[in-house]
Amino acid sequence: MTTSLTTFDGYPRDDIDIAQIRTTRARIIHLKNDYKSLMARIETGLHAHHAALQSQTQSQTSTTAASPLPHHPNEAQETPFARVNSIVDGSPAASAGLKVGDQIRQFGHVNWMNHENLAQVGAVVGRSEGIPIVVKVLRRTGTGSGDVQELSLQLTPRRNWGGRGLLGCHLLPV
Repeated sequence: MTTSLTTFDGYPRDDIDIAQIRTTRARIIHLKNDYKSLMARIETGLHAHHAALQSQTQSQTSTTAASPLPHHPNEAQETPFARVNSIVDGSPAASAGLKVGDQIRQFGHVNWMNHENLAQVGAVVGRSEGIPIVVKVLRRTGTGSGDVQELSLQLTPRRNWGGRGLLGCHLLPV
């Protein structure tokens, strides 16, 4: 790319194909410019994506009430991996809206593929004291087998709620 195409006295070199080299160099320069442009667009997109995620997280943190999740038929169903066995009144779990019988589909980043017999749930709770965790649950709303409600809850583990543990509930693997 930087080798001279002329001799020391200014004449074109006769040992190389100058036209081919100039064409190849021009093509390489165009490709480098295209690459720089693409990287700049990707960087801009990444900044916008992470800013949107941060604002979404902040808006979710401000609302602690249960909100129904939209149902997308093409979305793969997350398999429940745990069931709420008991809840203590006044606990963080009760404040978040968890109820006995709720089936947990996602607990923070933990799901049916990586919960390791609920050990990862305990690890997430231990690292998140005072920080809201998104918990996605399935709740039976009636006696029929198809009466299921999908909820997204904000659960904030804490010690000073007046009972044992950080959550105040007992989970069983499904």
